[in-house]
Amino acid sequence: MQKVYLDNAATTQVRASVIQKMQEALTECYGNPSSTHSFGRSAKTAIEKTRKTIARYLNAHPSEIIFTSGGTEADNMILRCAVRDLGVQTIITSKIEHHAVLHTVELLEKEYNIQVCYVGLDSYGNPDLEHLAALLQQDDTKKLVSLMHINNEIGNLLDMDAVVELCKKHQALFHSDTVQSLGHYAFDVQKIQADFLTAAAHKFHGPKGIGFAFVRRNLRIQPILVGGSQERGFRAGTEAFHNIVGLEEAFIAANENLAQEQAYVLDLKKYFIDELKAVLPEVVFNGHSGDLEKSTYTLVNVRLPFDGQKSQMLLFQLDIKGIACSKGSACQSGSSLGSHVLTEILSEEEMKKPSIRFSFSKDTTKQELAYVINELVVFSNQ
Repeated sequence: MQKVYLDNAATTQVRASVIQKMQEALTECYGNPSSTHSFGRSAKTAIEKTRKTIARYLNAHPSEIIFTSGGTEADNMILRCAVRDLGVQTIITSKIEHHAVLHTVELLEKEYNIQVCYVGLDSYGNPDLEHLAALLQQDDTKKLVSLMHINNEIGNLLDMDAVVELCKKHQALFHSDTVQSLGHYAFDVQKIQADFLTAAAHKFHGPKGIGFAFVRRNLRIQPILVGGSQERGFRAGTEAFHNIVGLEEAFIAANENLAQEQAYVLDLKKYFIDELKAVLPEVVFNGHSGDLEKSTYTLVNVRLPFDGQKSQMLLFQLDIKGIACSKGSACQSGSSLGSHVLTEILSEEEMKKPSIRFSFSKDTTKQELAYVINELVVFSNQ
């Protein structure tokens, strides 16, 4: 049985060079970064080097990079600090954000009695920018807009320039969950004037359990985790040094190979779309995932022309054939409610058909995609 991994939006295979760097860190540089002796100083120096590396690629200042355990912690920290420390009274978001944002906003609404507004969506899942403008000017409360750059289930690309322009016009803060973006797209925070961005290393061939938040320098937030003075007091606790070193190597490799890997994976996506349409003409691509211009090059979300019992067995049958894919976010895999993203943009009738997210990486091959397409055809004929 062939093994095919097409769930790269959930997590990616760690690069060999990243593993090597992490092994070196674990065996040769194991001092506590807060210790003043040479072992500790070596670890601390490497951490600050990583901070500078990330800042260089983002055109940011090193002080604007805060290491976290990943995207979820970074989103939580930013949203909570915006309300607690920066006086945000209204958060504007959408109902198809990652649950790291949605659940945090729901809690903040209860804890701080803030106002939460949800921007309208079109049938593809794009935020209605006219509605966003109306929400921004509906009252004088201090506002924060939180909209993800790439939707992790349907791959839609947000027009960040337009959203930033609206936020600046109405003196609102802008946070974007860029977990599916950083490491896959070039970002210049001097050109894209977002106030907050988030990243997770395991989305771009780095280790799990490490990520970072970008927090613009003029925004004075206070720590969520208190204790020691790590991360300049923003996040207490001994740093996961080996993960930080792995993050740096993964981020360097992702950015240095960006153009080449983008072109390679985009070609895979085009091939998959064309071949799937040829053999299953009734297939539908949810959101803009079938549009090479309006969605990320890394994934497609397909609605397949299968009904009833066959639909319920699809993921199970693909798994038996060695094919890894998903219904949506891996963070929801234990939920029986289905995709909250697709629920917002599809009709009840459309939701009866199986929707599968296939996500690609530099490690994916056309031969693997051909195998998957063939298995889908075999399944449709059973």
